[in-house]
Amino acid sequence: MSPLIQRCCFHTPFKLQKLTGPRLLLYGKNKTICCSLGLRLQRDVCLLSRSRSLNPASVCATKLQAFHTSPPFFKKKTPKESETKDSGILQQSMKSLKDSPKPALYLSFVGLIPFVSVPLLMAVQGTYYPELAFAQITYGAVTVSFLGGMRWGFALPENSPAKPDWLNLANSTVPPLLAWQALLFKDTTCGAIMLVMALGIALHYDLSLLPTYPRWFKVLRVVGTVVMVSSLLATAALKTISEEQLSNSRNKWQSTK
Repeated sequence: MSPLIQRCCFHTPFKLQKLTGPRLLLYGKNKTICCSLGLRLQRDVCLLSRSRSLNPASVCATKLQAFHTSPPFFKKKTPKESETKDSGILQQSMKSLKDSPKPALYLSFVGLIPFVSVPLLMAVQGTYYPELAFAQITYGAVTVSFLGGMRWGFALPENSPAKPDWLNLANSTVPPLLAWQALLFKDTTCGAIMLVMALGIALHYDLSLLPTYPRWFKVLRVVGTVVMVSSLLATAALKTISEEQLSNSRNKWQSTK
């Protein structure tokens, strides 16, 4: 048995010697024998792993565990993060609204009273008043015309970031035209729907086409538009409910008669 095999099997130490001549050939031969033994052991292990007694799924699982043992973790957006983000936006909006000039803030809120008072009075009285509904539409047409003409006042000064071009000046005439069309409808529901469209277009112009408006003004415009649209739709809903109640009462009266 060669000294290299004796060292591998029986752990017998031997001294390093100079490999020259025949000893070098003997060392190469011994090294070749060790490589063949290693390949034979590796083949035997592979044959054992492929035997019927071992489950391939368990072998694969064992190999996978060697690489990664922890379960996969996907980072999801927790509800708390979304709530904090929404609350941050609301806080910034409220802060911008408080930082607005007091005359603009108070006059804007006072200007919303004619919108809110009409459906509120009808709901308290439990009766639909066509005159009040038409008065609300008329006041809404005036307000929409004012919001449209405000773009002219913003674009005409020399140092204004908005130029008095076709885009700014022509877009300012669209809301007044829709408001005038709302006054021509005999049905107040159609007039209210036309005013809602005009208010939405005016808000789109103020928020998108003129981004140089201050933040407090944009927040004020959004709040005012939401209140006006809600009031107009509430009046239209009260009209529909009153008409249904009137038709039901007439049907009952005719059936009893």
